Amino acid sequence: MRTHLIGRALLVAALLAIPPAWAQRNLSVDQIVERHLEALGGRQKLDSVRTIITRGEYREGSFSIPGAFIAKLRPYYKTICDPREELGDVCEGYDGSAWEWYKDPGVVLRVVGAAAAATRHGTELIDSLVDYKSRASKVELVGAELFDSKPDYNLRVTLADGFEKHLFVDQKSFLIIGDRRAAPIHAFGEPVRSENRIGDYREVDGVLFPFLVVEVEIGTGKELDRFVTQSITINTKLDAAFFSPPKHSPTPVQQFLEELYMERTDPVSVMATYREFRAANPDIDTRDGIEFIGYQMAKMSDFNGAVELLKANAADYPRSASAQYGLGRAYKAAGDGENARNAFQRALQIDPTFKKASDGLNALR
Repeated sequence: MRTHLIGRALLVAALLAIPPAWAQRNLSVDQIVERHLEALGGRQKLDSVRTIITRGEYREGSFSIPGAFIAKLRPYYKTICDPREELGDVCEGYDGSAWEWYKDPGVVLRVVGAAAAATRHGTELIDSLVDYKSRASKVELVGAELFDSKPDYNLRVTLADGFEKHLFVDQKSFLIIGDRRAAPIHAFGEPVRSENRIGDYREVDGVLFPFLVVEVEIGTGKELDRFVTQSITINTKLDAAFFSPPKHSPTPVQQFLEELYMERTDPVSVMATYREFRAANPDIDTRDGIEFIGYQMAKMSDFNGAVELLKANAADYPRSASAQYGLGRAYKAAGDGENARNAFQRALQIDPTFKKASDGLNALR
C-alpha cells in the first residue's frame, strides 16, 4: 500500500513538473506582435487607419458619462470632447502637449506631471503594440501565464517616458485581453495597482476593436471604472487643429487666472500678479477662481506658489470656510500636516458643517 502511494505521489509530481501545452509555445516578441497585428486585421489594414472616433459610456461608481467622446489622430493627437458640439464642464486633450479646459471658471491649462502623463499614455491610436517601434517603446516577453483564467503571453511595455505596464496577449486569439499598471487615480493620491480587463472585440471596417474595458484594483478586486463602447468610426477627416484646446476669448478674471497658473513656478511673480489685480479690481470676487487655480498649481506639484496664493486668498476672505479648506488641501499635498490641520480647523470654526474640511481633518489623524 505504502509503495503504491509513493508511486502515485511521484506520478503527480512528475505531471506537475511538465509545463502545460500553452506554456511550451516558444515565440519571440516579434512573432507575438506580428500575430497580434494579424489578429486585429493585418498590418496593411492597421496602417490605413488615420483617425478613430469612439463614442460610449464611461462609468465610475455612481458617476456616469453616457455620451463620452474620444477622437484620435496619428501619430499622437487626442481629445475627449467634440469641438463641433456644445462642450461639457471639462475637456482634455493632447496636441503635442497635454491640456485641460474647464468651463467654470473658463480657463485653458497646459498640464505637466502625473496629469500630463495620464493623458499622454492614452494617445496610442489602437494599442501599445501596433506602433510601438515608431513611438520608441520597448517590449519584452516576461513569460507565459494565466490572465482571467486564460493562457496568455505577459509582455512588459516600457513607454518612451519610462512608464511601464504589462500587456496580456491571449495565446489562442493573440488579442490583448488585459493590462496591469500602477498610477495615481486622483491628483494627490498614491499610485494604485490596477488591471484593465479587455474584451468584446468587434470588427469595424476590417479591424478588430475591444468594446469593453473594465479597470479593477488588483489588491481588492474593486471595480474602479468601465468604458462600454457604443460606436467606432475610422478615417473621419480631422486635422491637427481639431485637437487643440477650445477657442475662447478670456474675460479679465479668466486671463488673470491663466496668468497665475503660467507663473506657478515663481511664487514672487504669482503674488505680484495677485496683488496688482486685486488692487486694480477691488470689487471683483476672485475667491472661487483663486481656490480653483491654487488647486491646479498644487496638482502640478508647484506647492510654494499654491500655498502663498491660497494664504493670500484666505486672508482676503477671512469668513470663507472654503478658502481655508483650499489652503489646507495645498498644505496637505505639500506634506505639511500641521499647517493643513490648522487650516481645516479654521474652516470648521467658520462652518462646523463643512464636510470637506472635516474629511480632510480626519484623513490626517
